[in-house]
Amino acid sequence: MARRTISSHLLVALCILSSARALSSASSDVDAFIGCLSTAIPSNLVKTPGTNSYSELLMSSVQNLRAVLPGTTMPVVIIAVTEPAHVQATVVCGRRHSVRIRTRSGGHDYEGLSYASIHPREHFAVLDLAELRAIHINTTRSEAWVESGATIGELYYAVASANQTFGFPAGNCPTLGVGGHLSGGGFGALSRKYGLSVDNVIDAVVVDAEGRLLNRSTMGEDLFWAIRGGGGESFGVVVSWKVRLVPVPETVTVFRISRSRKQSAIDLINKWQLVAPVLPRDLYLRVLVQNKQAAFIALFLGQCGRLVDTMRRYFFELGMTQQDCQEMSWVQSTVFGYFDTASLPTEVLLNRTRTKDFFKAKSDHVCQLMPRKAWESIWDKWLDKPEAAAVNLDPYGGFMRTISPSETPFPHRNYLYQLHLLSSWFENGTETLEKRLSWMRGVYEDLTPYVSNNPRAVYVNCRDLDLGTNELEGNVTSYEKAKVWGEKYFKGNFERLAAVKSKVDPEDFFRNEQSIPPLPAA
Repeated sequence: MARRTISSHLLVALCILSSARALSSASSDVDAFIGCLSTAIPSNLVKTPGTNSYSELLMSSVQNLRAVLPGTTMPVVIIAVTEPAHVQATVVCGRRHSVRIRTRSGGHDYEGLSYASIHPREHFAVLDLAELRAIHINTTRSEAWVESGATIGELYYAVASANQTFGFPAGNCPTLGVGGHLSGGGFGALSRKYGLSVDNVIDAVVVDAEGRLLNRSTMGEDLFWAIRGGGGESFGVVVSWKVRLVPVPETVTVFRISRSRKQSAIDLINKWQLVAPVLPRDLYLRVLVQNKQAAFIALFLGQCGRLVDTMRRYFFELGMTQQDCQEMSWVQSTVFGYFDTASLPTEVLLNRTRTKDFFKAKSDHVCQLMPRKAWESIWDKWLDKPEAAAVNLDPYGGFMRTISPSETPFPHRNYLYQLHLLSSWFENGTETLEKRLSWMRGVYEDLTPYVSNNPRAVYVNCRDLDLGTNELEGNVTSYEKAKVWGEKYFKGNFERLAAVKSKVDPEDFFRNEQSIPPLPAA
C-alpha cells in the first residue's frame, strides 16, 4: 500500500514539473487570476504547485492514475471552495484573466478531464467541490437537497437515516461524487423501477459562465434539461441538486450466484439477456464476468419468497433457491452491491477514500440478442486471458423504457442492456499499459457486429477519449469535430445540447477535451 502512495505522488510531482515549463508564458494571467481570487476567497483555500498541500489536494480524489502520468498537464491552481460564492468568484476571475475552469466533485472521472488535460499548453484552474457536501432531507415532501461534492454513499446513508423506506436511484460505487454522476445521467440498481438519477432531479443551483447563481426558474428549462445528463463542465458549475426520493420496502432481498464455464455460464448469460430486460420492475439482475466466472447479482424490492417464485417463473435455469437469499434493508443492499458482503456496517458508505489504480473503461449498448456463438467466441478469445477485464452487463427495460430518449440528454432508453468493460491494474509500465489497452480495444472491436451502431452508443459517465477529442475552430470548439464523439454519447440530443451551449456559454469558457461545443450560427 505504501508503494502505491509513493508512486502516485511521484507521478504528480513529475507532471507538475512538466506543466510548469509549458505554462511559464501564461504566468502573468495566472498571477492576476490568483490576485483576483484573493479578494473573495481565503488564501488557505487556494493551492498552487508551489504550495505544500497542492499535491495532496490534487490526489485526494483522483482515482485513475493514468490521468496523472508524466506529460499530462496539471492545474495551475486548485480552489477548494466551501460555499457557492467561492464558485462565483472563481468563474468571474477566470473569465476576467483568461484562466479556464474545470470542476471536480469526486474524481472517478474515467479520463481525468475534471483535473488534468492532455494538451501541453493548456492552463486551467480546478474547482474542487469536495467540501460542498451538505445534504438536507425533507421527509414530508420526500425530497432532498444535496451539494455536488457529497458522495453517493453519503446520500444513501443520509436518506436511509431520515427514513428506512426512502431510497434514491443512483450508481453502485459509494465514493462517486454526486455532481459528476448526476451530470452524466446516473444509472443504478433502482433504474428499472424509478429511472436514472436525473429522472428524479427536480431543481438545481448553477453558477453560469457570467458567475450568476441560478435555480430552475431563473436558468430556464433549456439549461435545466442540459445539465441533467449532458455531461459535466460544459454549461456551468452545478453546486447543488434537489432530488425526489423514492419509496423502498423495509425489507429487500439480494443474491449473488456464480457459475463457471463448466457450470453453463455461457448458456446462462445467453438466457439472461432474454429475460433480464423484461423482468418485473422490482427485480434488477446484472451479470459480472470476472476471473473466468459469471456472477449473477440481484436486488429485489421485496422478500425472499416472492423472489424465488419470480426466478422460477422467468429464469429457472439459474437454479436460484431460498438458500441463496439474503434479506436486509435497502441501504444495507447498497453496501452488499459494492462490497459483496452484508456484514459491513452502513457507516462504510461514509468512507470517502478512493482506490487509486490505473484503469481504462469502455461502454456499449446491446439492442438485439447476441448469439450464443458470439459469447463463446468472446470468452475463448478474450475472457480467458490473464489480462482480461471485468465485464458488466446491466439490464435496462422497466421504467427506463417508458421515458422518451429526448426527455433528458441521456438517450439510451430503448436498449436491452448496457455492456461495460473495466480493466484496472496497480503497477505502472509501458508493457502493462499496452497489454491492457490492447485487450480493451480488441474486445471492443470484436463486439462491433453485435452492439449498437450508427452511431455506436456510449454512456457519457464512461468517458472514453478513444472516441475522439475536441479541436478549436477560431477560439471555440469545432462543432463538426465534436460530433464524432458527441453523437455516440448523446445521439440526436447532441445538436440540442450544442444549441443550449450557444445560449449560455457562447464564448466556450467551460471546455475540455470532450465538452459540448457551441452550435454554429446557421
